[in-house]
Amino acid sequence: MLQRTGTGNGKTVLVAGGAGFVGSHLCDALLARGDRVICVDSYITGSKDNIRPLMNHPGFRLIEKDICEFHEIDEPLDQIYNLACAASPPQYQADPVHTMMTCVAGTGNLLALAERDGASFLQASTSEVYGDPVEHPQREDYRGNVNCIGPRACYDEGKRAAEALCFDMLRAERVDVRVARIFNTYGPRMQPNDGRIISNLLVQAISGKPLTIYGTGEQTRSFCYVSDLVTGLMALMDVDPNPGMPVNLGNPGEFTINELAEMVMAIAPTMAKPAYKPLPADDPQRRRPDILRAKELLGWEPKVPLSEGLRHTADWFTVVLGTGAGKPSWQAVRQSSAYEMDVRA
Repeated sequence: MLQRTGTGNGKTVLVAGGAGFVGSHLCDALLARGDRVICVDSYITGSKDNIRPLMNHPGFRLIEKDICEFHEIDEPLDQIYNLACAASPPQYQADPVHTMMTCVAGTGNLLALAERDGASFLQASTSEVYGDPVEHPQREDYRGNVNCIGPRACYDEGKRAAEALCFDMLRAERVDVRVARIFNTYGPRMQPNDGRIISNLLVQAISGKPLTIYGTGEQTRSFCYVSDLVTGLMALMDVDPNPGMPVNLGNPGEFTINELAEMVMAIAPTMAKPAYKPLPADDPQRRRPDILRAKELLGWEPKVPLSEGLRHTADWFTVVLGTGAGKPSWQAVRQSSAYEMDVRA
C-alpha cells in the first residue's frame, strides 16, 4: 500500500470515465466538496470539453488512459468510481468486444488498485442487467431477462459480469465494493449524437427534423436528471455500513416514449412529426426502478421532475447546436442558464 501524504480534509478520488456525461458532473461535485479528483478517460465516448473548466483547478488531475490498459498510479487513493464504459446502444455496439473487456478486464484493473490502497470502490452498473423485464417495477432481487448472445449482450452481460466480480471481491473481504444500478439518465453535457432517446428527440426537435420513435412508442422508460444521480452515487459511496447489495438509482416516474416525444415537442416546438421505425432487437418494453432500498439505506430519492430537467437539457442543446458542427463554445455554454443551474445542483 502506498503511503498517504497530506491532501487536506478531502479525499483523493479516482473517477474512471470522468470526462463522460455523468463522470464530469461527478468530478464537479467531488471538487466542490473539497476532494482531490483524478480523472481517467480514454475519450472513446467522453469529451475534453466536459472537463475543460476543471483543467486549471488545483485539485484536479487528468490521466488519458483506457482502463483496459490502466494498471498503476503513483499515489494512494481513498475512493474509486468506475463509470468507464459506453452507455448507449449505438456506442457500446460499435465495438462490442471492447465494451465487454471494459466491463470485465477494466473493472478488474480498477479493483486491483482499490485492493492495493484499501480504497472504497463504486461500480456503475445499469438497469440493463434486468434485460427486457418480466417483473415490474424492477427490484434489486430480480435476476433479469437478458439475451446473453444478442446484440446488446456486450453491455448487458458485461455489466452483469462486472457485478459478479465486484461481489466476489467483497465476499472475499478484499475490496469495499458498492454497486449502483443506474436507470436512464439525462441532462446537460449529453453528446448530440450519443443515440440516447432524450438526446435524439431534443436534437431532432431543435433541428426541425422528424422525431424518431422505435416500435409503437408505447414502451416505457424512467428518466433521472444527472444532478439527482450524482447525489445518489456519492451517497452510496459514503454510506456506512456497506450495503453489501446492489442499489437502484433512478427516477420511478414512468413515461411512454410517445409521452416523452409530446413533452419534447412542447418544450422545443417543431413542425416535424414523429417518424416510427422498427424496434431494435431485445429493446426492453418496460423499465421502472423500485427505489425503496435507496430511500431506506441512503435517504435518497430524485428531486428534479422530467418537465424541468427537459427544459434545462433543451437549453443546453440549443446553445451547443447553435455554435456549429455540434461543438459547444464554452464561453457561451458556461453563460447559459442550463450550465449554471446544473453546476449549482
